[in-house]
Amino acid sequence: MRVDKDLLGEVVLPDEAYYGAHTARAQENFGLTGIKVNPRLIAAVALIKKAAAEVNGELGYLPPDIAEAIALAADEVIAGKWSDQFIVDALQGGAGTSTNMNVNEVLAARANELLYGSKTGLVHSLDHVNRFQSTNDVYPTALRIAAVWLLEPLSEECAKLQESLQEKEAQFAGVIKVGRTEMQDALPITLGQEFSAYAQAISRDRWRLYKVEERLRQTNLGGTAIGTGLNAEKKYIYLVNERVRKYANIGLARAENMIDVTQNADVFVEVSGLLKALAVNLSKLANDLRLMSSGPRAGFGEIVLPERQAGSSIMPGKVNPVIPEAANQVAFHVIAADMAVTLAAQSGQLELNAFLPLIAHHLLGSIEVLTNCVRMFSDYCVKGIVAAEGRCAELVEYSLIEVTALVPHIGYDKATQVARMAHKNGQTVRQTVLELGFLNADDLNAVLDVHELTKAGIAGKKRK
Repeated sequence: MRVDKDLLGEVVLPDEAYYGAHTARAQENFGLTGIKVNPRLIAAVALIKKAAAEVNGELGYLPPDIAEAIALAADEVIAGKWSDQFIVDALQGGAGTSTNMNVNEVLAARANELLYGSKTGLVHSLDHVNRFQSTNDVYPTALRIAAVWLLEPLSEECAKLQESLQEKEAQFAGVIKVGRTEMQDALPITLGQEFSAYAQAISRDRWRLYKVEERLRQTNLGGTAIGTGLNAEKKYIYLVNERVRKYANIGLARAENMIDVTQNADVFVEVSGLLKALAVNLSKLANDLRLMSSGPRAGFGEIVLPERQAGSSIMPGKVNPVIPEAANQVAFHVIAADMAVTLAAQSGQLELNAFLPLIAHHLLGSIEVLTNCVRMFSDYCVKGIVAAEGRCAELVEYSLIEVTALVPHIGYDKATQVARMAHKNGQTVRQTVLELGFLNADDLNAVLDVHELTKAGIAGKKRK
């Protein structure tokens, strides 16, 4: 056992612990979710600590050996080492101070170990690791870095899903089916045209997520507690931002108004809102696929989804649309998380938002779960969808969707008469028109060429 102390007194720690008194108190205080701080956020904080230590060493504010040891310890954390030492709950009071101190204490102990062979030594978690820093500039900067890191793979997975949908768009270009509005038969459409709309929606999501990174790149690092830069040397402020930009491999820039960036969290609401938009589009797609694949005999049955697992413990042969169902649940989760982010961002007061840990937890978590969901949806569902062409043709033939095309030729009232009579007598539109003598066979065939009727929204156009 070893002893550490803070302003509240001494804390006894296990010998294997690299964290210190502040972290131990936070673990005791915040036993809330059982979920630890996102590892990418920890890595981003460690990256900032590395940059700060190096700059402070170069400017003479830290002894060179201590600066080097802190940087080496930070590299280990960035690589995923000592992950068991970051024990603070994702939800915590203090605007992220417990996370910042957890990293400070682990890096100090590891730096001491590197220099002196013991977790205790001259390296101090605040005087050295936290030099010229505050939780209030480190934590939000780290959150921005982690969000950008995670958005890139999400954008890539969206691109793959878009490509999968476009492949189906081309594959189903000739499959004519019933188009529906308000769950009622409407007009002919091709299955490819429907998939073209899905692909376009995902394309918009991908572009929006790509563009929002620009707002995340404005940081308040060097602003310290409230954005004024108190206790931070000007040379340090400029150099540490350059170093963090280099190590994060992101085009970060020091905000012109660091007070604004310190107190306002609206950029995270913006990102969360775009994640919600993606979730909404995924859920709409999942809803449509479940509906079009319903059956196999008593539903629409227009498409067949890949069979992923047995669907029932009591009904033999039943296979459920489990991948779209899972996507729906992810969407609901992300939409709910967006509300939490919104409430947290608007609840900040004056010069600081104390609820950044909640924002970080839900924002980063939503990005990760959406990345997994989009990959699952593309690989396990969309790529394997098959059109039930016979069923689509059958539904088109016995539906009333062709009647709208008659209006320019026989008028609305006569077209209504056709629709009502065909439905009542169980006839096709063509049979009824001929029976009523509104058009001859040749003219009727020209008017009701379903291939012509679907040309208004041509499918197959490639999107970037």
